[in-house]
Amino acid sequence: MNYSTLKKGVAASLVALIGVTSIASAQDAPATTSSAKVFGGRAQYRTWSLGINGGVLAPVVLTGGSDDFTNWDVNLGYGISLRKQLGHAFGLEGNIFRGKLSGSNKDAVGSAVGGIREFKTDIQYSADIRGVVNVATVDFLRRENSVNFFVTAGYGVVAFNPIVTTTAGEVNNKGKFGDDKDKDFIKQAYIPVGAGIKFKVSDRVSFNLAYTMNFVDGDNLDGVYAKLPSKDKFSYGSAGLEFSLGSKSKPNLDWVNPLALMYDELKDPSLRQEVEALKNRVSNVEKSVEDLKRDSDGDGVADMFDKEPNSAAGAVVDGSGRTIKFPEQTTSVVAPSGVTGFENIQFEFNSSVLKTESYPTLDKLSSLLRENGGKVTLAGHASSEGTAAYNMKLSKDRANSVKTYLVNSGVNASSVAVKAYGETRPIASNDTEEGRIQNRRVESTRN
Repeated sequence: MNYSTLKKGVAASLVALIGVTSIASAQDAPATTSSAKVFGGRAQYRTWSLGINGGVLAPVVLTGGSDDFTNWDVNLGYGISLRKQLGHAFGLEGNIFRGKLSGSNKDAVGSAVGGIREFKTDIQYSADIRGVVNVATVDFLRRENSVNFFVTAGYGVVAFNPIVTTTAGEVNNKGKFGDDKDKDFIKQAYIPVGAGIKFKVSDRVSFNLAYTMNFVDGDNLDGVYAKLPSKDKFSYGSAGLEFSLGSKSKPNLDWVNPLALMYDELKDPSLRQEVEALKNRVSNVEKSVEDLKRDSDGDGVADMFDKEPNSAAGAVVDGSGRTIKFPEQTTSVVAPSGVTGFENIQFEFNSSVLKTESYPTLDKLSSLLRENGGKVTLAGHASSEGTAAYNMKLSKDRANSVKTYLVNSGVNASSVAVKAYGETRPIASNDTEEGRIQNRRVESTRN
């Protein structure tokens, strides 16, 4: 078999593999349920695998180059591998294999180089470590593939015993190799570079096809130094089974599509519930912060620290919100035409009903407005018991009670305006009952 024949054979094999791949990829693999999580680490997967393989060895490679023999043979090779998958797309693999290489110069023009007609090289062992890159793990089209491609490269050592046949007969230097001429075989470093395809048989088993070119750091693999400074090389085309090791409950990292994991986590309803719960917690924190900042009476001291939460507007307070200086009070009633003496209309606790003792004051105000015209503003107030919102409504009801009395007594309704201040404008301290009584009032001001 010559080099041209190898090219044709490998090309046909690749075409067949592409056809098989197309058929296998035509259908999506069914979705699998897994407890694996994005960023959950390697411990949640099976990452070790053991492989066995067998195939053909040849003293040539696809990339070509010079050869010491015109003809080469295909011989059996076999080996084992152990791989640790470090991520979705990368792993480290150790390989050991044995076999035989052979070739001849039967088609050589003229005499054979150095009178050598053929060679046979027994590979006692070939051991290497390789990086393995899965090139189809991340898939935007399918949740999970049943076919994957990979490429490999590494470094190894091969031990071999070349036997050549010359016109004078067979030359076997076994036991004569090495610096001391006492070794059974030669050791050389080599660089393996390869590619392959794997088919998923089950979650634990895959069927692998691979082709590896091995570049030896020497020119004596075939026992001939005829074409220095060239270096020998050989190829290994193999087929084999790979078995995933570890707990059955864990998925095989080889076949996990990280995009599918991310999609499942984002779609997980429990994750959405956690996000909503987090939003609620943030809202509660924001509300708590607003509550801490609230200052109902506007004295500059937050309610939670305010010992006097209803300080009068304009009052000077200490660090605890207690009034240390009351604001100057304006006359509660400004009588028209210089007439004074109108008192505040007082109310009972939590009431907007006029007291009979307020009637004389209201009658005087009504008479003044009917006789002299003009307008009046009624300002309703409340003490600090109850909520601020409730006290605001109560103060408005009190002012409206006074307006109703004046309108019923003949005052034009358009002449009476109503305002409500709730508990925000006390004229006395709300810390005592005497002060709270004074704050339950309606003030009248002539406009």
